[in-house]
Amino acid sequence: MAVRWHTVYVTSTRQTQMLDVTEEVSRVCQDAPGKDGLLFVYCPHTTAGVIIQEAERGLLHDLEAWLARAVPQQEGYHHDRVDDNAASHLRAAIAGAGVVVPVRAGRPALGTWQRILFAELDGPRSRHLEVGVLT
Repeated sequence: MAVRWHTVYVTSTRQTQMLDVTEEVSRVCQDAPGKDGLLFVYCPHTTAGVIIQEAERGLLHDLEAWLARAVPQQEGYHHDRVDDNAASHLRAAIAGAGVVVPVRAGRPALGTWQRILFAELDGPRSRHLEVGVLT
């Protein structure tokens, strides 16, 4: 068993933005055509994350709005004295740093409506994801 790692680049245009990266991440599975395994998608940024969810436009807006309500931007957070982005860090803690997805016959075994979403929480920025397949 071995994992071959790839870098997937993501660019956001807003401070908080859900970006569908399913297709880019799925291309990594091409290294394992016809094989079963596990797909790892890891976000090495403390103010961004990765989630699995439906990518319907209204739901993406709802996710962004819910995060803003759950963790308000200006709440007197201690970390804001350092970088003024504590809310982004707290939102990233909710989103999580990565996901693992089964791979069946060289394709991510996602549910019908499931997509892999990059959660930008301190943008706009250029970021990257570490993506690998264990076969």
